[in-house]
Parts: sequence; structure tokens; C-alpha cells
Amino acid sequence: MRIVISLALATASIMAANLVDVAKEAGLKAIPSSKAELMKLVDNPKNKITDEKVELGKKLYFDPRLSKSGIISCNTCHNLGEGGDDGVSASIGHQWTANPHHINAPTVYNAVFFDAQFWDGRAADLEAQAQGPMQAAPEMSAPKGHVAAVVNSMPEYVKAFQEAYSKDVKITFEKVADTIGVFERTLTTPSVYDDFLNGNKKAMTQAQKDGLKTFIDKGCTSCHNGIALGGGMNVFNVVGTYEFQNVGDFNGDANGMVKVASLRNVTQTAPYFHNGQYWNLKDAIKEMGRIQLGKTITDKEAASIESFFGALEGRKPVMTIPMLPASTLTTPKPDMN
Repeated sequence: MRIVISLALATASIMAANLVDVAKEAGLKAIPSSKAELMKLVDNPKNKITDEKVELGKKLYFDPRLSKSGIISCNTCHNLGEGGDDGVSASIGHQWTANPHHINAPTVYNAVFFDAQFWDGRAADLEAQAQGPMQAAPEMSAPKGHVAAVVNSMPEYVKAFQEAYSKDVKITFEKVADTIGVFERTLTTPSVYDDFLNGNKKAMTQAQKDGLKTFIDKGCTSCHNGIALGGGMNVFNVVGTYEFQNVGDFNGDANGMVKVASLRNVTQTAPYFHNGQYWNLKDAIKEMGRIQLGKTITDKEAASIESFFGALEGRKPVMTIPMLPASTLTTPKPDMN
């Protein structure tokens, strides 16, 4: 009996090791378990991550006064309390305006691993991305001057910038966005999937391992690969037309390329697709198989893949709500118009 059990355990261990190899050959990569190795991937050589910048960036990320109305922050559409997104089909911004293209906010968690930012990939990094929503009329609707004036009006912010950068730092709109970007670079969420790829053969359940195999066998890794299991640009509607393609007018970039959504924490980022028309993850999996792979994914296969997605629910950074500086008489007043 002991021999049978030992053989079974040995076989399971070999299969797990083989699955890791298969996953890596399919282009899947783990978040490094080493902090030093992780920093090599997430740090910005032009604006190095420091504790002071991260803490300041977090305050700016949560500060609604950077918006014209004074009530919308980065966290409004990229809620760190759940999936790092807004959880609605079309993002809502200034004056309760729905995104005119009917697109939603991709998650900010693990966005540092994306090849490009925004659904059309128009921003190269998080620092560039952070500039967009603050200025966009249907989002935070704040001119560059407003953002700079808000921050410069508060002595506590000025002191924090001096401590994070230098005594003679010039606090511009771009510097504010860069600092928010530094904070966002730290929002990585390693999971049991990463533990498994990094060598812990018991980290994932058997159902999750089976789901990973189904995910690979079906060809999902042709788009959902790398550390983020997405984040690159790819053609949408490869072999079929998305059922809700006509909801909104978004068709990708000039070449019809659309950013591949990350699958990390995907169980917490409904609704799915750029225009948020699918709320059921199994249905979204089946639709992707139809339009991108030209394959029929059965209910059983979709359930198996969804089990694997459970292994992508990451360990989020411990987050405390920052206490923001007090406004002063020179702080721009909220403008709802």
C-alpha cells in the first residue's frame, strides 16, 4: 500500500513539474518571488522607486481634489479595494458622464507588467497613462494648471515633494503624474499560480492545474501570456465578431489592435471585454474562444479554465487609506461645471 501511495505521489510530482515546463514553453511567466528580481522588472530607471515617492504617490492617487469637481480620484475608477477597476460597463466621470466610447477602466493591479497602457495602447508606461484621466473631460476634467495649483497650495504636499525629490523640485503636472506612476508600479499581486511556477508543486489545487492545462491546450496563451497573462496589443475579432461589438464605437488603435486584458484577479474585474457586456466569466471564456481562436469551448472546459483563474487571485499589497493634507485658502475650489 505504501509503495502504491509513494508511486502516486511521485507521478503527481512529475506531472506538476511537466506542467510548469509546458506553461513556461507556452510563454507564461511568474512574478518573481525575490524582491530584488521583482524590483528589476517594476522600477523606472528615470524615476527610481523610493518609499517617499510611493507614499506621496499613494496620497495623490487617493486625492479627489486633483479633479475639477473635487470628488473624483484615481481610485474612483481604479478601486484598490477590489479588482483595481471600476466594476461598471462604461466608466463614469465628471458631471456623471459615461465614457463616450463606452469603455471601462482596465485594472491598475499588475499594470506595470503591461506592454502598453489604455485599451488602444497609446501610453507607453504608467507615468504617461496617469496624465490622461486627470485631463480627460469625461473623467477628472482637470487642466494641467489646476492639478499643479492644488498640490502647490498645500505646504504639506510641497514638503513631501521636497523630501521625495529635492529641495528645489518644481512641482508640475508632469511631476504629479510621475509620482502617481511610481506608486502604481508597486501594485503587484503574486498568487498561488506564481508560487506554483516558482517551484511549489502543491501551491495550486488539482482542479486549478487541470484548468491551466485546458487553458494552454485551447490556445489561450497565444494572447494571454507573459507575467500579466495579457497586457500586449493584439488583433480583436480574429475569426469571429464579438457579440456586442456595436456597443460603443471603440475599434482599437489605427491598426485595429486592442490591448489584451490581464487575467490576473480576473474573478474580481467583471464586467468583461472593453465595453463590459459580459458579467458571467464562463460566458466570456466561451466568447473569447469563438472570436479569437475559432474554437468551441464547452461548459466543462470553461468551468475548468475558470478554476485556473481562481489561482490568479493575488495577494494584494496591504493598503491603508492615506490622510491627505488640509486645503488652504489658495487651494482651487471645486467646480462642478
